[in-house]
Amino acid sequence: MRWRKFNGETISLPIKQAVEDAIKRENALGNKLKVCIGTDSQVKGIDTEFATVIVFLRERSGGFMFIHNERTTQKFSIKERMLVEVAKSIEIAYELCDLFTQYEVDMEVHADINTNPSFKSNEALREAMGYILGMGFAFKAKPEAFASSSCANKVVN
Repeated sequence: MRWRKFNGETISLPIKQAVEDAIKRENALGNKLKVCIGTDSQVKGIDTEFATVIVFLRERSGGFMFIHNERTTQKFSIKERMLVEVAKSIEIAYELCDLFTQYEVDMEVHADINTNPSFKSNEALREAMGYILGMGFAFKAKPEAFASSSCANKVVN
């Protein structure tokens, strides 16, 4: 997987090493971190573009993020696409969770799924919540899921 910073700079290290280096750097600077992982997608013609973000929040001091983009021509129903977004976020959260435990960094998985039943994405809410919580991760949905609904959304739009 190819990752980059928000400024476009490519991350050449494996993502786990890059995240560990970021945590160590922020700890050395005295910053308490929280990490939020989310994915959003956008259908563009025959392509569906996914963006997964790892958002690092510094307590009272802003933040930064790492970004991964992926494109596919596979067709999805809205529910399938929401669950693929969640699966992409969980894949990264699972790969990194031992680092967050080791360095005592709180982590949440954000799902770009509306809690209001009148929205189509709501069809996937129960499954997504069960998937994320079943993996042992903290879960946020809209409107609190800013990593997916704001950060990742900005990348795919």
